[in-house]
Amino acid sequence: MHPHRTHTCADLRAEHIGQVVRLSGWVHRVRDHGGVLFIDLRDAYGVTQCVVDEGSPLLADAARWRVESVLTLTGPVAARPEGTANPDMPTGAVELRVEEAVLRSAAAVLPFQVAEDDGAGEEARLRYRYLDLRRPWMADKVRLRSRVIADIRRRMWDAGFHEFQTPILTASSPEGARDFLVPSRLHPGKFYALPQAPQQFKQLLMIAGFDRYFQIAPCFRDEDSRASRLAEHYQLDVEMSFITQDDLFATMEPVVAGVFAAFGGGAAVTPAPWPRITYKDAMARYGSDKPDLRNPLEIVDVTDIFQREDVAFKAFKGVTVRAIRAPGVSDKPRSFFDKLNAWAQGEGAAGMGYILRAGAGGKGPIAKFLPEGALGALYDAAGAHDGDAVFFIAGEDPTALAGRARDAICDAMGVREEGVYTFCWVVDFPLYERDEKTGKVEFSHNPFSMPQGGLDALNTQDPLAILAHQYDCVCNGHELSSGAIRNHDPAIMERAFAIAGYGPEVLEARFGGMLNAMRFGAPPHGGCAFGIDRILMLLAGEDNLREVNAFVMNGQYEDPMMGAPSAVDAAQLADLHIRVVPPVKGG
Repeated sequence: MHPHRTHTCADLRAEHIGQVVRLSGWVHRVRDHGGVLFIDLRDAYGVTQCVVDEGSPLLADAARWRVESVLTLTGPVAARPEGTANPDMPTGAVELRVEEAVLRSAAAVLPFQVAEDDGAGEEARLRYRYLDLRRPWMADKVRLRSRVIADIRRRMWDAGFHEFQTPILTASSPEGARDFLVPSRLHPGKFYALPQAPQQFKQLLMIAGFDRYFQIAPCFRDEDSRASRLAEHYQLDVEMSFITQDDLFATMEPVVAGVFAAFGGGAAVTPAPWPRITYKDAMARYGSDKPDLRNPLEIVDVTDIFQREDVAFKAFKGVTVRAIRAPGVSDKPRSFFDKLNAWAQGEGAAGMGYILRAGAGGKGPIAKFLPEGALGALYDAAGAHDGDAVFFIAGEDPTALAGRARDAICDAMGVREEGVYTFCWVVDFPLYERDEKTGKVEFSHNPFSMPQGGLDALNTQDPLAILAHQYDCVCNGHELSSGAIRNHDPAIMERAFAIAGYGPEVLEARFGGMLNAMRFGAPPHGGCAFGIDRILMLLAGEDNLREVNAFVMNGQYEDPMMGAPSAVDAAQLADLHIRVVPPVKGG
């Protein structure tokens, strides 16, 4: 007999009754029923009930086994007594009658329970992550990750892509976040950067002629932590040659939709082709460049109506006013409106006014300031019918707040669609934006994107008016992917970077490798990168990326289990030709 196990803890069924078997695993639960000890033994595959009978010579030792100790138990398989079978458990018809037992490893007192959720905080869960991962619901999410990645690979191979690995130690690149830097021992004073994305390398693969590339790529960004962002994340990195934006959409929609259909628990997935919304329309209609289309509410601009001379509401004079129609809420209690007003005040606004349509007239705190003609224009603009409410958000630029208000109203009404994955592409992003602090023009998205209109647009248009062949894939209000048709022309690249303040010498120093490659024949190409962690977060029904990774850092980018980041000794620093300068207090 095998020294550790003949079966897993998920294997045993009625057909095994009478067989002598051996199981190994962790003590999941222990129950003492008047001198008879019931042990639920758990391994990676399932749980089996094991019984140490009254009078057994093993009973005294077994009574001292703590939960999460590792045991090897041997004995015959028996049917559970009548009326005690557990139909919710795959092995629930049988039990193992323990005749031999070996304690492989005794467990100390646990910092939190494994068999149940006892509300342990994130710090404890990360410090003892190996215990946290023993919890069935956590193990299921990590296994889901493995299955999803395997499924993605299969779909990409079937679509004619080749998988390549790109370097981890590379040069710093302006991808929109801070780099993690690695000092070079052999080149004092110089640093490698961990890749924010394999951007340049995947473009070089296209220039090398490989046509279709993908990678499950690790990426590193030294940016502030949040629930939907990690310092280290993985993405489905994709690049294709001789394509248009439409070609990329048509290629990737079946891959991503197929994954969500396979692992989404039966939730409906937006059929292809997915809606395409311009960045300008997304901001105007939804107040966000990652709109949640499960929310049926839309935003309209009613600024002109409140600037009319016959409208006496002074608070909305000289500012931008956005309106959101809430259908059929006339029967809601006053508390419904008060809570939304309080929500807006919590967001830093003066409040959130509203008008309830009642025939041609209106009710509410703002209605008396609008004559009938202005009310009619407002109802037409908002599409409001009798019994609807129109809510207002106003300010110098209330776009983002209006977007959050749209979601707050939706949630207050309870009208967000459930059991669906709603996808869309947001397209036509601006190539440049102006930095609010410095006033400088800089890249707004990806610096390697092809400007719409090419070199002529760069030479003749206001930079802030130039659009790029850039796109994001959005699902249920989460940005799952960013991508672009790339700039493959050296002259266009030089001009695009010059507008953003990168002179020829800087361009050659930082991007000379790719720029030189373009001079030897670069195909038109484009690609994207889908966030693996965000896909898993949606599929697992979580709202925090740390819940779908095996090992992660906390919100301060610390690993309490491994003690990272850690100080290093003087000899290591000297070997790298660097020294630590403590931060100035109050600096």
